[in-house]
Amino acid sequence: AYSAARSGARVALIEQQGVAWGASGRNGGFITEGAALSYTSAIKRFGRDTARAIWQVTCENRALARQIIGEERIDCWYREAGNLKFSLSESELVEDAANVAAMEADGFGAEMLTRGQTQSLVGTELGPMIRGARYASYAGLVHSTRFVGGLAAAAQARGAALVEATVTGIEHGLVKTSAGPLRAKAVVIAANAWINQLVPETRDIILPVRGQALSYAPTAPVFGPGMGAALTATGEYWQQTLDGSIVIGGARAARPVKDVGALRHDTTDDVQHGIEAVLPALFPALPPLQVTRRWAGPMAFTPDYVPLADHTPGEPNIWFAGGFCGHGMPFGLIFGKLLAQAALGGDVHPLAPFRMGRLFR
Repeated sequence: AYSAARSGARVALIEQQGVAWGASGRNGGFITEGAALSYTSAIKRFGRDTARAIWQVTCENRALARQIIGEERIDCWYREAGNLKFSLSESELVEDAANVAAMEADGFGAEMLTRGQTQSLVGTELGPMIRGARYASYAGLVHSTRFVGGLAAAAQARGAALVEATVTGIEHGLVKTSAGPLRAKAVVIAANAWINQLVPETRDIILPVRGQALSYAPTAPVFGPGMGAALTATGEYWQQTLDGSIVIGGARAARPVKDVGALRHDTTDDVQHGIEAVLPALFPALPPLQVTRRWAGPMAFTPDYVPLADHTPGEPNIWFAGGFCGHGMPFGLIFGKLLAQAALGGDVHPLAPFRMGRLFR
């Protein structure tokens, strides 16, 4: 909506439950680079050229985020504090090093840190399972709700209308909503976990997945960069915000089928207990922390862990994006710009790695 309005288009942004109510306002706030799968995995799956193109899009997203936050003066606690991905075994250390080497070979910044170098970036003693880390010094952090809210306000300031309603159907530019019909020359559907309700062709390829998180009461600064680790099979992530709160999510491996298919917002004891176990396991000297809030919300995943962006079959003026696989922040802004560009009749080539056809080759 922001990109289309900035281009001079007449825009309506329809939100079912208000701005940032879904995963866009309930995530870790990591503006880093790359997809949910590793770079070496992407090369094996898509080939080096396509993997490089996917990563390059996320580099452009990071630059665009910095630009828009600065130009629009969005107060979202943005800082380029870096990102640490901890290596918790020797085999993981080798794998992380291989990823860094492949990324460096293709011009993407990352470095491997020894345990000692990792310790210098963490304000509490590392537990014995941490062997080292992959470090992206350039990665950004935001308060995601403030960020998305500020972006929506910037879109409105440029003329976009914000409507709170439920979309019940879209056909040939006629958008049917609970607030009445709306006719548009082009439509962009950005519903992620709910997308199959409006694009039935995505029903078996973009699946909702419930993610859970919690926040701890403000404490003295411990974690500067954003952080992640695979303490469980589905991974964990956290950041310490500027007010000292620690926001942490993950551990959905505790759920049957890892909560794939769960379009729900309730929390569960098994996942919440799993999240609470993360920091004590990795940082045993950390003082006890007090949970202040717990929440859950649906993400959406694709079979190959890369998001989709395309026009709907038979509808060249109806575009969609979804399936961000827990990595929406590295793609969201640039996808918004590219989809607005496509909807307004511009270049669609940059979306080539994300089209639906790749899943059926």
